[in-house]
Amino acid sequence: METYKSEFLDFVVKEKILQFGEFTLKSGRVSPYFFNAGLFNTGKKLSFLATCYAAAIKSSSLNFCTLFGPAYKGIPLASSTALALATNHGLDKAYCFNRKENKNHGEGGSIVGSKLAGDVLIIDDVITAGTAIKEAANIIRENKANLSGVVVALDRQEKGNGSLSAIQELEKAYEISIINIINLQDIISFLEKSNNPNLQKNTKAVDAYRDSYGVS
Repeated sequence: METYKSEFLDFVVKEKILQFGEFTLKSGRVSPYFFNAGLFNTGKKLSFLATCYAAAIKSSSLNFCTLFGPAYKGIPLASSTALALATNHGLDKAYCFNRKENKNHGEGGSIVGSKLAGDVLIIDDVITAGTAIKEAANIIRENKANLSGVVVALDRQEKGNGSLSAIQELEKAYEISIINIINLQDIISFLEKSNNPNLQKNTKAVDAYRDSYGVS
């Protein structure tokens, strides 16, 4: 496992951003783990998250020139990750985000920051149904830019209504790659190798959940 993945897992468990137990999801499924990205709510936590996003992007083969954060949660993700890419990897990438409504004064329009142009990488936390990504893809297309990929914090690797996950459906529909900081398999590997018995005891439940709802 890459260093940034193990460091990320250590951090989110310590900060209780990733928790284990019984959690009822919007889908009605009872999950043995829950990832609350809203708890990246301090400067230190956001800085760490951006550092891990930047590491995942750097380790991927995706080419892009603009980082796009869909409003609203994508706004801090795009700006902080652009900063981390420049500071930690010497990659000076443009970034922008959208407003929910067009602005009719000042600079006007719905895009804030860099021009939404060229090859664009969308940044998000967790993809559930893919609705936000589809909306962002439409914005990119309307601006005559090209969607080159998506980066998320967590890929649950979980089936949607069919045999594919929401992420796999998006990859197929838009012919793109969606990269992640961690995925469900990383969580299982982390639990299996943990020296903490309180963590390790969750391995069986998470494994069983993957067997029931996971994708290949």
